[in-house]
Amino acid sequence: MSDPCLFTERIIITHGTDTMIETAKFLASRESLANTRRIVLTGSMRPERFSNTDAPLNVGSAIAAVQILPNTGVYVTMHGVVREAQKAARDDSGQFI
Repeated sequence: MSDPCLFTERIIITHGTDTMIETAKFLASRESLANTRRIVLTGSMRPERFSNTDAPLNVGSAIAAVQILPNTGVYVTMHGVVREAQKAARDDSGQFI
């Protein structure tokens, strides 16, 4: 049986926000992944069970991004902003910038 990920060109990964940037940068360093697929990581600063969660916005942004990004590579999307993995960062308060 073959691995379906070998044939998948677009991947969305939901990830905990504490180490999401590190994971994105690791995946981006894997040329066999970054040069052949669009991979978008996203997460939620406020859990989905909270009434003011950002989860639906972030998942929606990831779905849109993985479909319309023009190039293969690894990206992080949070709060409606999409960044290449190598350019993703957090500020001193922990917000994604």
